[in-house]
Formats: sequence, C-alpha cells, structure tokens
Amino acid sequence: MAQSANRIRTTHVGSLIRPPELLPLIEARQEGRPVDEEKFATTLRQSVATVVRQQADAGVDIVSDGEFGKTVSWSRYVLERLGGIEHRPNAAPLISAIRGKDHRDFAEFYAEYEGTYGAAGLGKSISFTGGWAITGPIAYTGHAAIGRDIANLKAALAGVSVAGGFLPVVAPASVLPQRKDEYYRTEEEALFAIAGALREEYRAIADAGLTVQIDDAFLATTYDLMVPPGTLEDYRRWAAVRVEALNHALKGIPEERSRYHVCWGSWNGPHTNDVAAKDIVDLILRVNVGGYSLEMANPRHEHEWRVWETVKLPDGKTLIPGVISHATNVVEHPELVAERLVRLARLVGRDNVIGSTDCGFAQGPFGRRVHPTIMWAKLSALADGARLATAALSAARGDAR
Repeated sequence: MAQSANRIRTTHVGSLIRPPELLPLIEARQEGRPVDEEKFATTLRQSVATVVRQQADAGVDIVSDGEFGKTVSWSRYVLERLGGIEHRPNAAPLISAIRGKDHRDFAEFYAEYEGTYGAAGLGKSISFTGGWAITGPIAYTGHAAIGRDIANLKAALAGVSVAGGFLPVVAPASVLPQRKDEYYRTEEEALFAIAGALREEYRAIADAGLTVQIDDAFLATTYDLMVPPGTLEDYRRWAAVRVEALNHALKGIPEERSRYHVCWGSWNGPHTNDVAAKDIVDLILRVNVGGYSLEMANPRHEHEWRVWETVKLPDGKTLIPGVISHATNVVEHPELVAERLVRLARLVGRDNVIGSTDCGFAQGPFGRRVHPTIMWAKLSALADGARLATAALSAARGDAR
C-alpha cells in the first residue's frame, strides 16, 4: 500500500456496473438455467479487459476487475466458494440484517424506496431470496473461481499502464451475518472457522502480486441493528471479536498487499443512526493491513475527516478516503475533490493518502447506484481532483516538481 512520493494516487472500492453483455449470462446462472460456460468465460475475460482499460483511461491508478467474476453480491458471492453452507430458498430472508433503527424512524421512506429499488436499493438478485444455514465444517472450495479472477485481472493489467490491481473480498463479519447454525457450538467458533477458510482466498490474491481488499460493511451497519436497545459498549465488544477474527484471516498476508474497507451500508438512505467514526476508528486501526478505506464524501460522514486531527495514522499505513460519493448522480467538481484530499493530506501526510470512492458503484450484478456514464465521469473527476491536490500541496511545500 505504499503511496507515490510524487503525487496522490487514485483508486476506488472495487465494484463497477456490469456490462450488458455479461448480465444475461449471470442471470441464467442465478436462475439455475443452462449456461454456455465457454461463452461465459470468454465474455467475462473480455469484460474485465475492457473495464480495466476504462479505469486506466479515466485516470485511476489502482484498478480492479469490477467484481465481474462475482455472480451474486459483494458478500454473498462467497456462498459459491465455501463448503458447509446451505442455501434454503424458503427460509426466512437475510434482508432483515439491514433493517434497524433507521428503517424504523423512516418507515414510509423505506417502503417507497424498497418498493422501487429493492431492499436497500439492491435491485434484482435472485440469490438474495431465502436464508442460509451452516450444516457442516466450513472449508474454502473456491480455488478455481479465485484463480480465474486473478488470471483475468492480471491479463488485463498487462495491457495498460497503471500502478497496480486489487481484488475485493468479503470480511468474516460480513459473511451471512444472520444465519442458522446447525454445526458449530457457538457463533464465535463459526466466525473463526469462516475466517480460516477465507484466508485461502486472501492468500491467493496476495501471492499473485495483487492487493487484497477486505470489504466489511456489516461491521459498521450492525450498530444500527444493536443500538438501541443495546449500548455503544455492547456494540464495541461485538465488533472487537470481529476484528480479531479478521486478523486471524489475515495471518501470513503481507500488510503492503492488503487494505480494509468499512462503509455504512452504502445505500442512499437517511443513515441517521450510523455509528460515528470516532467511536470505531481505534477498532479499524487494529486490523493488520496496509491501508484503510473509509466513507468520507457522503453528507452524513464527510465532517468526520476531523477524526484525523486527534487520531494518528500508524506509521507505514495509508488512508484511502472516499472523496467521491457513489450514492448520487451529481458529479463532484474536481476542485471539491482536491479540497477533500488536501485537508486530509495536511493531517496524515501527502504520501499517506490515496483518493478513492465511498463504496462500490454496484453492490451486485443487478444493483447500481448511478448511471454508467455518471460512474465514469465521477472517476475522471477523482483523477482530476487528485492532480489538483498534488499541485496545491507541492506548491505549499515548495516542491520543484
């Protein structure tokens, strides 16, 4: 996660809007219909090559495969890569995992919003129906799938000039946060079993010379479910165990090949009961990674850049702030992006900041937050803003470059 000594680099959180040619194949797989696997593999490989080139053209320095290889969501894709978990279509749905105080306080809004866009704006995804149960020992079975994703991204990287590539993966805390457990004695035992299995996916990515990004939306959003009636102290005890489990999954993964993404659920709702960054930043910094990716552009959390006035970013670590919102079609002005980057760089050091987005522009194949043309305009604004910020900071310290 080392930053350039010459300029502020850019990245994003990983999930990009899927191209139309890929969607029918993904839909068929979700519905259990026959799919021409050779056609799927070819279309996927070509789609990844195209989206990597588009990121490079937009000025993104550290790029992803768009999460195109995941035919479910950002987190539930792992159901196709873990043994010991059973999908039960007729069971109680998982969707209650995102319905907390915010939903209760704004029930009329959510009834209208979810009636139009699906639960929390997730859109169409057949695999969100029903529930899941742990029925046996958790084991990683996704070696072929992650191998394919790595190969597709590395092949695409060979055709562009960028600083590097990353693949997003799910954190243990965000794997089926509500599930029926018919095998393990305790919730914690199951959590650490999941962490141990996920380490195989993390290691495969890092060993391939790519950066592994761990996505952990449920770490922050669970506060909205717990408090009230629980307390902040109750929530922090719960979260601390999840951080410990993630560090268990990260054992042996080089910090310079890893980064941790935390968001507040991503959907464009009120978010009035989100946990404050100041109340969890110490837990986030316990995670043994090289970089920390946090929402810092949306209007509920932008003010929290001031956390870094009193919290020290550990030596050798990188802050990856969201300075572009994925939840609005308004395209940020590059000068605003530059302002957001400059004020953070002055607190933690220019060479310790990588400009990013708040979250993914798509949470799955069929759920997106903005129009595709807006997505690319936003990424271009991010790159332009990073250039302006670099120039401003260089002028302030009298750099010749």
